[in-house]
Amino acid sequence: MLDPASPFPRLPTAEREPLRTPDEVAVILRLHALGWGAKRIAREVGCAKNTVKRYLAHGAWAPAVRPVRIGRLDGLEAWLATRFTQHRGNADVVRQDLAREHGIVISLRTVERAVAPLRQALRAEARATVRFETAPGDQLQIDFGERTVEIDGVRERLHFFVATLGYSRRLHVRVFPHARQSAWLDGLESTFRAFGGVPATVLLDNAKALVLRHDAATREVTFHPRLLAFAQHWGFRPIACAPYRARTKGKDERGVGYVKHNAIAGHAFPNLAALEAHLVAWTRDVADVRVHGTTGEAPMRRFTRDEAARLQPLAERASFQPMREWVRRVQADCTIELHRNWYSVPWRLLGEPVRVVQQGERVVVHHGAVVVAEHALAVGTRERRVDPGHFAGITTRHPRHDRAGLDATSAAPVSSSLLRPLSEYAAVAGELPGWAA
Repeated sequence: MLDPASPFPRLPTAEREPLRTPDEVAVILRLHALGWGAKRIAREVGCAKNTVKRYLAHGAWAPAVRPVRIGRLDGLEAWLATRFTQHRGNADVVRQDLAREHGIVISLRTVERAVAPLRQALRAEARATVRFETAPGDQLQIDFGERTVEIDGVRERLHFFVATLGYSRRLHVRVFPHARQSAWLDGLESTFRAFGGVPATVLLDNAKALVLRHDAATREVTFHPRLLAFAQHWGFRPIACAPYRARTKGKDERGVGYVKHNAIAGHAFPNLAALEAHLVAWTRDVADVRVHGTTGEAPMRRFTRDEAARLQPLAERASFQPMREWVRRVQADCTIELHRNWYSVPWRLLGEPVRVVQQGERVVVHHGAVVVAEHALAVGTRERRVDPGHFAGITTRHPRHDRAGLDATSAAPVSSSLLRPLSEYAAVAGELPGWAA
């Protein structure tokens, strides 16, 4: 559609010629004032006679007028912006909504051109971060990161719990075989004890183990009841970061990357205990004493001077984690299996059912009312926690016990008190003929 007020109607493509400059139009008007005709002026200026006539009729130079086209999406700008934001930048879903709700069937490319400015704004919003600093003792940020680590020649996918104090940037790192709720809570308790106190708030991700529901529009959060009970026990307030906005937990996001690419990268370990010891040494000798790029100070110095006294004291609070119990049967190698790890028990209980209790970092094995074994909780998987005393007295006549990795040649023979007399079997069998007491 052309602007009817334009003095220069748009010519067909084949008839168009370059637009005249304001100086050329001034020459046309000056020659016409001297009495020149349109045809002579056209030859002099080098343009069409009709072009000269149009400028003479208008009496001045005028810019080109672009045609005004009415697009199929005109009037839907607000609707497009709302749907584009709602669908997190997915133009194809917007195209489907256009066809369903407005009956407008257009190509995906047309929609992408229409929402191009909106996409740029959405990208800028996702990247924009307002830096905020928390007061000493006010906030702790927590997160999990994954990393494949070589353990005893085998590459294992492990989960690293990273906690970062918002003010001092001091780190605490733990390694777990999984990122289930128990690992989150164990990591938090370990952090509180490592720092010697509890912060006022804990900023966490929207992991399903911790957050049941988080409405992105209303910011209404439903925390897991167990997390709320844990927070009440330790005296902090949980805060969930905004959905799709992990950058709101930026201090800890960078902390996870720091652990992955500095503490872990390029290292191999003989076992998980060695990995844990490495993380403790790395935190103490590297992470705590480096000059932080944002604060310009070492985290430990900043923590000791300003933050340690602002944390809530532990006040001898016991662990929140309750005792967890399982029933296991002692296997042929004199161990019980728990979470893909093995713990030894006295070999005389081979084949017997036992009660296994996990209390914090300890695994205790009961047979009846008697504690028969106690071990430190294995952190990873496929670990064997063995007490050599559990295999004292094994004879070489039972080679299956050699798998425990002990020197069976030095063991004493089996005590005769452990062998049942035949009369007991006869009594159970009902005094069958041929059995002697």
